[in-house]
Amino acid sequence: MWKQTRILLAGTVLTLAGAPALADAEAAITAQLKKLLPEYEITSVTETPVRGLYEVMMGPQVMYVSGDGRYMMQGRLVDLVNREDLTEPRQAEARKQAVNKVGEDTMVIFAPEKYDHTVTVFTDIDCGYCRKLHSQISEYEDEGIRVRYVFYPRAGVDSESYKEAVSVWCADDQQQAMTDAKAGKPVANKSCDNPVKQHMALGELLGINGTPAIVLESGDLVPGYVPPKRLAALLKANGN
Repeated sequence: MWKQTRILLAGTVLTLAGAPALADAEAAITAQLKKLLPEYEITSVTETPVRGLYEVMMGPQVMYVSGDGRYMMQGRLVDLVNREDLTEPRQAEARKQAVNKVGEDTMVIFAPEKYDHTVTVFTDIDCGYCRKLHSQISEYEDEGIRVRYVFYPRAGVDSESYKEAVSVWCADDQQQAMTDAKAGKPVANKSCDNPVKQHMALGELLGINGTPAIVLESGDLVPGYVPPKRLAALLKANGN
């Protein structure tokens, strides 16, 4: 996330005497961050169980900030007594909202007539495990899994993978073009208005650093290839 600005916290836990009330802290934090990090949108400020430490949502990113907005940290907040990760549920919810905000009308979707689950897969057409996943698309469908593809060409804009993604999106039959491209078959070179850069920006915002990357309905992120039956079991166990 921090390509332009990186702030390091001196110490791992903040404990401030006389921490301000939430309303005062929210105002202080918002004002300070808008001044220091104007490029980021603050969507919420929430108290944490740690006195003087506040959770700040910046889009799909969870940050922790002191009550005066001076110190910031990024990482996991864990309740050691209850063995509970307090960050991941919030991160997952924000991730889910960010993915859904992109909209299904920008995705290439493979779905059986009846399905129990939907996953969103960040995919690179030239990625070996992305191709393996797609070669089993009918098996995912047999497991009642609907797959929504978003494009994430890891080689970047203007790479061959990027151009292939654009061609798939611009094809008359996107599903067939995706299947052909994943099989290494030629796809007619086409250009049109497309969501590929939008998908790439989303992937960078979510910290996607490899493909395939699977976002579950809960917003939980599963990196890498997962076989159909194992993914179905994971979805069931996850309550999706």
